[in-house]
Amino acid sequence: MPPSIFREMSTSGPSALRTGPGRVNLIGDHTDYNQGLALPMAIGLGVTVEYTPTDAQTFMVTSDAYPGDQAVVPIHPDVDAIETLEPAWARLVMAVVSLARPERGGTLHITSTLPRGAGLSSSAALSVVLADLFGVEGDASVIAALCREAEHRIGVPVGLMDPLVCAGARAGYALRIDFATGGTTDVAIPPSAAIVVVDSGQRRDLRLSAYAERVAECDAAASVIGPLGLAGQADLVGLRDPLLRRRARHVVDECARVDAFAEALSAGDLIGAGARMDESHRSLAEQFEVSTPELDALVTGLRSRPGVHGARMTGAGFGGCVVVLCSPGAIDPDVLATPAWEVEAVDGIVAARRADRSMP
Repeated sequence: MPPSIFREMSTSGPSALRTGPGRVNLIGDHTDYNQGLALPMAIGLGVTVEYTPTDAQTFMVTSDAYPGDQAVVPIHPDVDAIETLEPAWARLVMAVVSLARPERGGTLHITSTLPRGAGLSSSAALSVVLADLFGVEGDASVIAALCREAEHRIGVPVGLMDPLVCAGARAGYALRIDFATGGTTDVAIPPSAAIVVVDSGQRRDLRLSAYAERVAECDAAASVIGPLGLAGQADLVGLRDPLLRRRARHVVDECARVDAFAEALSAGDLIGAGARMDESHRSLAEQFEVSTPELDALVTGLRSRPGVHGARMTGAGFGGCVVVLCSPGAIDPDVLATPAWEVEAVDGIVAARRADRSMP
């Protein structure tokens, strides 16, 4: 990676504290690694890292989520050793270090307001904030590419969506991402819309789920008809395998739903936008088979509430959260039987960095 993307930073000094936002995907799941479309937004829940630089050649890494654990990460790690580092939760830190190449070590302490394993992208939030603390310079696409590679180095074949929105989002807007071109467009969240995230309580770990299987199935389909995000309905007839056809149909239809949802949201048509969310959940459950009975039941229950316009599982699936589009006040997160949060669209790490630099 060219040195020009790094900004100068002190080799020692006081602690730096940064927060990387999590994300909720309003619509467009399993499209990012298929050159398709998605519409996520960064949220106020996030991962905070306190970095105290020293002249050490290692990082001592601790986390509030794992009290008593401590990881030792060298500043020049052996890439082949990443997947054997213990405790395992620190492997992503080691992967980012291996790519960002900070000049000095120190201590890293991690705290989070994101529920673990809930599909709100705690890993991308951690990756982007580490990249920022280690001095990685460049736009959101540069940071996102580094963070995606870090995930790949720990064995999780994620796409660009999560790190790109955690790096490149703007407050008040969802981010329409075209993964075929790398282009992004801001889509305003109207004041008439409330976004509520509800935790199913069903934890998942992408390394232990069928996520990699879905990636492989999409790759197999793409080897026949080309990138699924660029395919159309007519291309699906070229897939003789019914399983691959279902996977591809979800991606093709989901990309169309992203633009229909964005158009409805921009027009303040919450009923139309909600209908696209409902369709998306059915497709994720039936065509892509990444929902669960718990997620389906939660979606059904939330959808039946007055003022709720649409609900769907969000993220890779196999557990995690449901995202709800509703009228303000339609859902009180404090009275639900499971943890929930009303969230607003916040700045990604790049916009937050820009704001910090503009302060006197």
